[in-house]
Amino acid sequence: MRALVISGGGSKGAFGGGVAQYLIEELGYNYQLFVGTSTGSLLVPNLALNHIEKIKNVYTSVNQESIFSNMPFIIKKNKWGGKEIGINHFNVLMNFLRKKKTFGESKNLRKLIEKTFTEADFNTLKQSDKDVIVTVSNLSINQVEYKSLKDFEYQDYLDWIWISCNYTPFMSLVKKEGCEYADGGFGSMVPIEEAINRGATTVDVIILETEVTYYNRLPSRNVFSLISTMHEYMSDRIEKQNIRIGKFVAGNSNAILNFYYTPTVLTTNSLVFDKHEMSKWWESGFQFAKMKNSELNEIKGPEA
Repeated sequence: MRALVISGGGSKGAFGGGVAQYLIEELGYNYQLFVGTSTGSLLVPNLALNHIEKIKNVYTSVNQESIFSNMPFIIKKNKWGGKEIGINHFNVLMNFLRKKKTFGESKNLRKLIEKTFTEADFNTLKQSDKDVIVTVSNLSINQVEYKSLKDFEYQDYLDWIWISCNYTPFMSLVKKEGCEYADGGFGSMVPIEEAINRGATTVDVIILETEVTYYNRLPSRNVFSLISTMHEYMSDRIEKQNIRIGKFVAGNSNAILNFYYTPTVLTTNSLVFDKHEMSKWWESGFQFAKMKNSELNEIKGPEA
């Protein structure tokens, strides 16, 4: 069984979408299992339906307002030409006055998911032989949980997709089934092990980070940039651990892993959703997958 795994990575999901488009449309890979974390969870339902242009349109037109119902930060350019976040004091204060537990809210993202992945789409997938898994972090019991489309009704499954993407404390903290849930990337950034445990023998893994660290982070300018840096640091550690475990499990199960890392640093803040940049990333993901597979074919030779 062939599986597609897509890691978390916020706006960098556009690059992952481009890679997946090449694998599905150009190489003709027929995946029976899709496993996603965070932005990967947004991608996998439509990829499973082969609705690639539909999800591409979302990733190349989205902006901050598409995600946040209350955006807790402002985006500004630094003197090096990059983007950094500052505190939106008014929005954060309003959220606290409403007795919310996070700096911002992402209810617009929940609406976008429902608009993008309809009930008819859900029923089509549920009746198919494909399974779509999303990763969530149960903060109440300190557990990573994997939610299969086969196990839920439509609205519940939309909630799990949304929860998988909620990068707290900047986005919503969701209470469901008596527990508090947040972004799946807090526990499993690259869920290779889960794909193999569910029977995958070949896994294409899209990792929305470079294989080697190419940069040093700039000093934190405010508490938000510090929290963002800390989150990125922890995510990087979790990601590398997931990959090591995935390789170990694959070796013991005789499963084949094919990795697709980003070849360059796309952004140092994946909470910034710039539709122009994301359009470029989608195309670069497609071209990167094309180049990588061309190189592999040359190495294998004509008899492979």
